[in-house]
Amino acid sequence: MVDSEINPVKSPFDIDVAMQQLREAVRPFPRAAMFELAEQGYQSPFEQLIACIISIRTYDEVSLPVSRQLFERARTPAEMVQLTPAEIDHLIQASTYHETKATQIWQIADRIMREHEGVLPCQVEVLRSFAGVGPKCAHLTLGIGCGQPYISVDVHVHRVTNRWSYVQTRTPEKRWWH
Repeated sequence: MVDSEINPVKSPFDIDVAMQQLREAVRPFPRAAMFELAEQGYQSPFEQLIACIISIRTYDEVSLPVSRQLFERARTPAEMVQLTPAEIDHLIQASTYHETKATQIWQIADRIMREHEGVLPCQVEVLRSFAGVGPKCAHLTLGIGCGQPYISVDVHVHRVTNRWSYVQTRTPEKRWWH
């Protein structure tokens, strides 16, 4: 056996090659829920934030119709506060942890009405100040709903890019920013 068969020479990591391979690998699959919703017209920062909260620990196949069902009743903070947390819960009950999410959604809409004149600011600090909103939902909202140069990175993406040696950090928050 030749030494090169035991220890093959590794090519240096090339992000452009990796991204092209990823695009090809995911081409046959449906678009991610947040992008699909934006394409369907649910692209305001508020809609994107609320849909992301619904999507937490919930499959996209559930998140999409549940988000649409909620948005049929309320698409803005002003409309959302007209619902009760119990009504929101009923509309999103197919999502995981729907009781907690219903209360969070109502409280977010209420704060936007009271503190921001009904308009969700496209600011990471504001988004992260809401209960239940972490870096993933904040960055998705900023990237998709606000058109800002943010990417959303969860622990899984963090682990993969560390394995590729593309980044070397202990947590996603230490490396990923806009």
